Amino acid sequence: MVDSQYYLPNDVGISALDCSEAFRLLSPREKMYAHYLSRAAWYGGLAVLLQTSPESANIFVLLQRIFRKQTPAQLEKDATAAGLSSEEYQAFLVYAAGLYANMGNYKSFGDTKFIPNLPKYKLEALVKASQAFQEQPTEMKALWDSCSCLIYSLEKRQKQLGLGDKGITTYFSGNCSLEDAELAQKFLDSKKLSAYNTRLFKRENGGKACYEVRLASLSESIFIFNFEDKEFSVKRGDYSPLMEKVASNLQQAQAFAANENQRKMLEEYQRSFTLGSIEAHKEGSRYWIKDKSPIVESYIGFIESYRDPFGSRGEFEGFVAIVNKAMSERFANLVSSAEVLLPELPWPQDFEKDTFLKPDFTSLDVLTFAGSGIPAGINIPNYDDIRQSEGFKNVSLGNVLAVAYATQKEKLTFLEEDDKDMFIQWKGPSFDVQVGLHELLGHGSGKLFVQDDNGEFNFDQTKVINPESKQLVSSWYHGSETWDSKFTTIASSYEECRAECVGLYLCLNKQVLSIFGNEGQQADDVIYVNWLSMVRGGLLGLEFYTPESQSWRQAHMQARFVILRVLLEVGEGLVGLKEVTGQDGKPDIRITLDRSKISTVGKDAIHRFLCKLQVFKSTADVAGGRALYEGYSTVSDGGSHDFLRLRETVLLRKEARKMFVQANTKIKGERLNRYDDEYKICHDIPHFWSPQRPNQETKLLYSTFAVCQG
Repeated sequence: MVDSQYYLPNDVGISALDCSEAFRLLSPREKMYAHYLSRAAWYGGLAVLLQTSPESANIFVLLQRIFRKQTPAQLEKDATAAGLSSEEYQAFLVYAAGLYANMGNYKSFGDTKFIPNLPKYKLEALVKASQAFQEQPTEMKALWDSCSCLIYSLEKRQKQLGLGDKGITTYFSGNCSLEDAELAQKFLDSKKLSAYNTRLFKRENGGKACYEVRLASLSESIFIFNFEDKEFSVKRGDYSPLMEKVASNLQQAQAFAANENQRKMLEEYQRSFTLGSIEAHKEGSRYWIKDKSPIVESYIGFIESYRDPFGSRGEFEGFVAIVNKAMSERFANLVSSAEVLLPELPWPQDFEKDTFLKPDFTSLDVLTFAGSGIPAGINIPNYDDIRQSEGFKNVSLGNVLAVAYATQKEKLTFLEEDDKDMFIQWKGPSFDVQVGLHELLGHGSGKLFVQDDNGEFNFDQTKVINPESKQLVSSWYHGSETWDSKFTTIASSYEECRAECVGLYLCLNKQVLSIFGNEGQQADDVIYVNWLSMVRGGLLGLEFYTPESQSWRQAHMQARFVILRVLLEVGEGLVGLKEVTGQDGKPDIRITLDRSKISTVGKDAIHRFLCKLQVFKSTADVAGGRALYEGYSTVSDGGSHDFLRLRETVLLRKEARKMFVQANTKIKGERLNRYDDEYKICHDIPHFWSPQRPNQETKLLYSTFAVCQG
């Protein structure tokens, strides 16, 4: 029997991201702009397959060829004739849905592999019974043979994403270690190159290690360098056919841009994807920041570094969304209050940005979100030098929030019965508050102390005191060093933890609650549910810890576990975890949170911890930051709580994450209409590949995979 965490259950939740009304209200010009941005995002999103695992792209192509020839209903008849039960056919559809939803065969949230919940010989029988196989048996057999073993393999290293012997990654060749990643980062820093759009491949030449840094770009070229007695080549052209499609669609979108900032933004993005230039992408991001309150919002590029085991390389991501004006007004009010709220944060003024650059903060209904998964909110760009001195934007994805966190009472685990109804009633409103604070004042706050290449400091190193050591600040970032390049493997989770703590801390502010329409008893209930949700999230986070490698697979869940540890450590009856026996006779857990102590004991604990997080981040104190964060991240069977045993209970009672069905667009005549047959699993889950479109996408990916797999 396979552990349930490695397959998706047949009753996994499927939710449609409804954007029909928002899209209908766009002008024809805005619809065309959204359409071409969407196409650029989907083409670029194919790169995620190549960033996930060696087999993901071939599995994708195999499924594409099957579904292009037959609808799911037609295929089911062939599957039944081949000996599959209805449950086995459903398991195949769920696996295909998971592959499309995650853009690969590893979960975007948790980074564990998932395999089909039916025997391999049954899946092979389905493939061979398909019309695609009947028409092209040689090609289809080659595709099946290329990936069938890896589809089902759960060898130790292949169970999760990771570097070296800890897991699978295609950001690095399989022979790369952490030491290789560190050396490559030093090389990139020496050449003032960002790692965001790169991959690293290592080979031996006469017993000497040689490294190839591949830059994602349409253009192809190669440059050779010698660094620390090692040969480094920088090769442009990774994902070149895909980058060509991205650049082409961005160019077509330009014709429908609403203003000069949008046109300039798209020009720079094209240049970035053509040349592999992160500087061009940063320049495009600057125009994007200046494009205030657009009706159609978007961002595209190699963005989030969560899935790079080293923490420096960005996964491709592209989204297109439409503004929800009502909720955006609340977020705008929060932005207006930011300068009053920021001084309440628990670090000295010297550790806060010199000027708060008021960002756009909008609630959006997603039309397209291409990547491995869809977040609830985003704070971008991730370039610290731009965020520090030029600005940023925040977005909350309203139609994601509307369906992602809806919970049925019978599936609500680990809470006391008295808490469940309140949790269901106030989870949505509390999450609106938490997302707003997390993105705007979490990711948007705090200063990094920097000495630039000219020796200039952005702070007074003769006066600024470290509040932890009570001494002058003695460490900072130098030149091109960044938060990601310094804190590497813990950077993403550490930053998410800092932002979550800001949300917990400032949600106690009555002004914040009032902005979101929460007054009196309702405000108190929202605070309680927000803190309760964080404590429960920390417990649920144990699912995403791997005891064998002692590693975390999901940045946000590690962050919530750390916060749980902090709140448990403070004691005084604030938080409790009690192991009990459930009504089914199996192990269970009950969470308690003393709401009367949140604003005193809880606030004080977060105050102290949050200050430490910011001080270590500001001062580039990697050693101090690692000791603090990795200490609280430890999952052991010692101390007052046996977290390894609690993890087994969490796994026993876990619920699979919902998968989203997205809309697609196509041009029909001279007008643009939404393309959304019926939101059926696996008829629309391959959501961005309309059956009426030609086969160029699968051919493109197949040829790209042959070039890029490395």
